Amino acid sequence: MNPAGVNEKDKVQPFYVFFLVHAMQTGIGVLSFQRVLAKSTGTDGWISIILAGLIVHLLIWVIYKIFSIVPGDILTVNYQAFGKWMGNFFSLLFILYFLILSLTVMISYIQVIHVWMFEEVPAWSFSLVFLVLIYYINTGGFRTITGIAFLSATMTFGLLFFLFYAMKYSEFTNLLPIFDHSILDIWKGTRNVSLTMIGFELILMFYPFIRDAKSSQKYAHGGALSTTLTTLFIYLVSLVFYSQKQLVMTIWPTLSMTSIVELSFIQRFEYIDVSWWAIVIIPNMTISLWAASRGFKRLFNVQQKYPLWGMSLIILMINIFFFDIDSLNILARIINPYGVIFLVSYLPLLLVIIYIKKKRNRI
Repeated sequence: MNPAGVNEKDKVQPFYVFFLVHAMQTGIGVLSFQRVLAKSTGTDGWISIILAGLIVHLLIWVIYKIFSIVPGDILTVNYQAFGKWMGNFFSLLFILYFLILSLTVMISYIQVIHVWMFEEVPAWSFSLVFLVLIYYINTGGFRTITGIAFLSATMTFGLLFFLFYAMKYSEFTNLLPIFDHSILDIWKGTRNVSLTMIGFELILMFYPFIRDAKSSQKYAHGGALSTTLTTLFIYLVSLVFYSQKQLVMTIWPTLSMTSIVELSFIQRFEYIDVSWWAIVIIPNMTISLWAASRGFKRLFNVQQKYPLWGMSLIILMINIFFFDIDSLNILARIINPYGVIFLVSYLPLLLVIIYIKKKRNRI
């Protein structure tokens, strides 16, 4: 395993981790998580969101604890913990996970574009445009990717102001009753909202690209906290805007809320909203594909552009031959719950293994 050595000029300041984490967590799930969460927990969904946020903070602590023992990235840690063959196997699983994450985000967003804007335009054409843009951003290096994440995070906060428009039509009694669901329902809701909260695990790949990486932990927690509060705010606004039946039946509640915005010079505000979300979504696809291609580069000692080309071609082929709602559901189920369960169980186990090895002076 080659070391994850990174030139100092390619590294970013620790506070940018806030934007990297927030940009990765805030993605396509924000548009639709309310419907699934309302089915399981209703007015108590806010409890599930807070619980999911606490789990994310715990896993971020685990990640930084792992790297305090074995500096580098997840490939280095897997090698140290399990040896060459088993370590490479788990590293391949992470590479596949990052690739599927990027693909899921892209297909989900293209479906939104089809429904809200351009129904007749083939999926592969949107995919091709996104992939060319992603490749261009990736060729600029990790500092360029960080800049895009910074832009995306600031744009996300701007979109939240439009949700205040929906407050004019809100019924606050919709927040009642509270504490009306069982612990099992709350836990089910936590699992359902996990697709909105994932993305923080990309720290496993870009940790070596942070200057004085240990000091960035507080910014990683800050980014996760910002995402949790944003998700909580969106869900509470959705609860008071929709009735329970409406919320369960609305596929993209966030977009539907912002579509009621009326401006004298814009007739269809949702067109701007959907287009604006492209800036929010692009870092999700870019960072995930960067992580997958970098992992492949490190594992097989090739130039990163070659796996990036190959993975982009795979994504394009899937969009050409398999783009439909069924394939999207399959990808979503791979990420949630299986991918989430893998992260929640694997990272603490990995910490225990390397901690024991360190105590025995094997690391």
